[in-house]
Amino acid sequence: MISSGIFIHPASWFILGAILLPLARRFNLHKVILVAIPVIAFIQIYALPETFGVVQYMGFELILGKVDRLTFVFLHVFTLMAIIGCIYGLHLEDVGEHAAAFLYVAGSLGVTLAGDYLTLFIFWELMAFASVFLIWYRRQRRSLDAGFRYLLVHVTGGLILFAGIFLRYQQLHDLHFTRILVENATFADYLIMAGFALNAAVPPLHAWLPDAYPEATVTGAVFMCAFTTKTAVYALARAFPGFEVLAVGGAIMTIYGVGFAAIENDARRILSYHIVSQVGYMVCAVGIGTAMAINGACAHAYAHIIYKALLFMGAGSVLQMTGRSKLSELGGLYRFMPMAMIFTVIGGISISGFPLTSGFVSKSMIVAAAGEEHRIIIMVALLAAAVGTFLSVGIKLPYFIWYGGKESAFEAKDPSWNMQLAMAIAAFFCFFIGIYPEYLYRMLPYPVAYHPYTAYHISETMQIFGFTGLGVYLMAKSLKPHATINLDLDWFYRRGAKVFMWSARHPVDAMNEFVSNLHKTVGLSATMAAARGLSRFDLHGIDWFIDGFARNVVGTGERVKMHITGKVQHYVGGALVLMFVIVGLVLIF
Repeated sequence: MISSGIFIHPASWFILGAILLPLARRFNLHKVILVAIPVIAFIQIYALPETFGVVQYMGFELILGKVDRLTFVFLHVFTLMAIIGCIYGLHLEDVGEHAAAFLYVAGSLGVTLAGDYLTLFIFWELMAFASVFLIWYRRQRRSLDAGFRYLLVHVTGGLILFAGIFLRYQQLHDLHFTRILVENATFADYLIMAGFALNAAVPPLHAWLPDAYPEATVTGAVFMCAFTTKTAVYALARAFPGFEVLAVGGAIMTIYGVGFAAIENDARRILSYHIVSQVGYMVCAVGIGTAMAINGACAHAYAHIIYKALLFMGAGSVLQMTGRSKLSELGGLYRFMPMAMIFTVIGGISISGFPLTSGFVSKSMIVAAAGEEHRIIIMVALLAAAVGTFLSVGIKLPYFIWYGGKESAFEAKDPSWNMQLAMAIAAFFCFFIGIYPEYLYRMLPYPVAYHPYTAYHISETMQIFGFTGLGVYLMAKSLKPHATINLDLDWFYRRGAKVFMWSARHPVDAMNEFVSNLHKTVGLSATMAAARGLSRFDLHGIDWFIDGFARNVVGTGERVKMHITGKVQHYVGGALVLMFVIVGLVLIF
């Protein structure tokens, strides 16, 4: 992982690829670039030096690359996910969407490697502006609107982050991106935390996620579910471990997300709410702040990126082949899309934490960390969220897509070979990490002294699943999806918009009309009167003085001209008279 020599920043490969894609499309080489770039970046992260790209700029020390074990585990999964996502999108011929995805990945890698806040902010904004195009490229009115809302929220979050960075530099004159101690945290530091928390979708700063992700393109949603929130988790783990507000907020996230997922009808909205819930485990672990908890946050981020991408790929395949994503409109697809069904079920059991899957060996580490610190309430919240996860994604989602007790209304088929290959790779890692957790544990920031496959843990897990299954059986009718719209905290946005529009139409418009009339009746008359007064002053004051002065100058010149005779003796005599006058004045005074 540590070496020296000539290198290129991993993000540069993706920026270069985004530039080359339109040209490569002309020669039908764009698919080669789509696979080659992330593979090169994945290989290169093993050869990065500890620090690189140190630049002095306008008195600031910018560090483009700073690598340690925390950095490496996120670089590893981000580049691996880039490979899977690019394979999944190989069938797309629109290089613009691929370029946006490349720039999005570049932004994420840049943030992960940044050693200072200025570099971090630049790549942070690149992520926001690149990812919005993955929503807009769906080319639907809902996607256009959702993209604008997404961009508005993230620009606002970026301004909050920048304000925190600015105030922190004003206080410390230091831009290095390092850990902030709880006892030394200032208002500026909490602003930075708020900027990171918005991208992590911490309530109440989360409504952008279930609003935007379901409206993205099929491939775009796969990328988006992997990078924005997990890059924010990395930033929080780097700067804010041990902050109690994150521990409590993360625990709330886990329950909040599964609660909304359980009542949702749209498959991709269900998965979006589960991003909120699963990222809640990571944020909570960062807030606990122990070595075990930080390891759990990193391990769960790694596992979550893979199985969540698998779930979005499965739901995206259904959307692409049927044009539908609402559970109430689907069902009976197991006969037509068997491979997509298998991969989606694997993703469902992985996120639920079944033994032999990645979720089992990562999520439980966070629960164990909470137990070690005697955080009983948080521990219970995390276990309760696991019940909701299995109910909504382990049972409800696959059942109503693939079975639903009805025949399919669509004669669909499994998606293209590249989409199936990407899902197969993700499914492989779901089982590989679950069966061989040492692969993941070796990359974690701290030495691992945790063994997931204990009799107690397996027994606890199976009891949770057993009682959840019984609950589903008893509440089967209540879980049936309905074609309804569920409003989250965007209810306040909508109400706020209505209040704003009402105020714009009534009191603000009335005030504007009053000011306009006042200007016409009073202001305009006063202005015209003042203009007339100034005109008179100009005509009878300034012009009289200047014109009179000019006339006097001309008259004096005429009188002087009368005494110019052209005779030398007259001038000599005049000079002598003037001299005598001057001498006389000197003698007198």
